[in-house]
Amino acid sequence: MTSDDTARQALPRSLETVPELSPEQTEAVLALLAEAARVDGQQAVSEQGRLQLRGGERDGVSHLLLSVGDTLIGYAQLEDTDPVEAPAAELVVHPSYRGHGHGRALGSALLAVSGKRLRVWAHGGHSAARHLAQVLGLSLFRELRQLRRPLTDLDLPEPGLPDGVTVRTFVPGQDDAAWLTVNAAAFAHHPEQGSLTQRDLDDRKAEPWFDPQGFFLAERKGEHGPELIGFHWTKVHAEEELGEVYVLGVRPGAQGGGLGRALTTIGLRHLAAQGLPTAMLYVDVDNKAALAVYERLGFTTYETDLMYRTET
Repeated sequence: MTSDDTARQALPRSLETVPELSPEQTEAVLALLAEAARVDGQQAVSEQGRLQLRGGERDGVSHLLLSVGDTLIGYAQLEDTDPVEAPAAELVVHPSYRGHGHGRALGSALLAVSGKRLRVWAHGGHSAARHLAQVLGLSLFRELRQLRRPLTDLDLPEPGLPDGVTVRTFVPGQDDAAWLTVNAAAFAHHPEQGSLTQRDLDDRKAEPWFDPQGFFLAERKGEHGPELIGFHWTKVHAEEELGEVYVLGVRPGAQGGGLGRALTTIGLRHLAAQGLPTAMLYVDVDNKAALAVYERLGFTTYETDLMYRTET
């Protein structure tokens, strides 16, 4: 143990739970997340969680700030918006302060705040996260895989759209309500994606990466004009030179005709045309049908995120 370690342990540890972050707290959390990502090679808090750091208070969202002295060393976010599932959390400890029980302190605080009814993400499924879950009495609940495939050798057949279906790009403002409705229907089984609101959509539209030209909508003629039945929203991670199948959905009742595969192909061709070398996506391991589609398209597992929960 170095003298710096001894000094850190001698300082008092404090924990604060707040409904919203001040600008100074937000910047401190972002700096903590950036350092952890630099060391770990991936983000400890999801995109949704990072978006919820800014913009004031959000219904059902709490922020837990763990400090040693005046230094922020740990952060957790708890989201209690699902009417059925337990509250979901993400947490991180600064790399320089790990191994001293701070993760356990954050986890115990999350259990207390949630009434011991909790789900926790462990992005990357690292051994330290698995150990913390065991210490907290949590059981493995969900496995989310990140798949990747090269785009440099993309050779996919012309997408075959079902009869009467056309594809165009998203028009911000004009298509918001229709997309939110179809997204909710397509992901009714998915607690995070299916519950997106106009505010969540606006948050993403305000991000530097947002490009409506990479947001594809599938329509067919309805009784009152064109009806949205599916979509493929792509995303470009410019720094990583990585394209993403960000969200792909087909409205119930329009599934089974090859529309999902056609939309996937359209999006991948768009990403390849940007000169990106690689595409990635996330899929739940128990979604066997989607996994099979993506594997046939050349995707393979790159890494895995795990979710743990209290026994119910």
